[in-house]
Amino acid sequence: MASKEEIRSGHRAARSALPPAAQDAAAAGIASHGLQWASGLASGRQGTFAAYLGVGAEPPTLPLLTALVDAGHRVLLPVCEPDIELSWVYWTPLSGFVRSHYAPIQEPVGERHGTDVMRDATAIFLPATAVDFSGNRIGQGGGYYDKFLAALAAMSSASAGAFGVASDGASEGVALPTAAVVYDTEVLPAGSIPAESFDRKVDTALTPGGIIRLG
Repeated sequence: MASKEEIRSGHRAARSALPPAAQDAAAAGIASHGLQWASGLASGRQGTFAAYLGVGAEPPTLPLLTALVDAGHRVLLPVCEPDIELSWVYWTPLSGFVRSHYAPIQEPVGERHGTDVMRDATAIFLPATAVDFSGNRIGQGGGYYDKFLAALAAMSSASAGAFGVASDGASEGVALPTAAVVYDTEVLPAGSIPAESFDRKVDTALTPGGIIRLG
């Protein structure tokens, strides 16, 4: 089995070789299928979706972000903080961006919110360099999303309102649908990605070709 770093490096090289026309086509597919997935989860209501701005050779997500807002949904984008923490800013097409101090990404300008803001979220779009049909994900290697997803799972539903409590009365973590955004060729056979104790599985892959259920 290839290591995570080997898979990540190979996929980054392939991404860098994509011509602009292929990236543009990917952006359109991701926006169309991502909006369909999001709107289905929102069931005709205004949803709130945590997402991110794809940069460089990453699958382009700006058209998806714009489509979500145009459809009446709210969008949260991440800001990297010290100690591998994420905060979140509500984004609109009028929002500005600045270069992150901690990661090679563009971050939105605005009021920052902690993980608690996810109590009102509908679902999460995650960055990834690969996923497999077991639901394993390879991120960018920084560990921000692993820590964020662990914190999300640890949040008590006793204070999470609409998420309720477990049937036995015990508190349970906030569980939101997750979609990792990757290219079609980056969805790998089950068991292809080494899983570690801190890894969090994802439900879905969002690719230019469509939505793929995982796990």
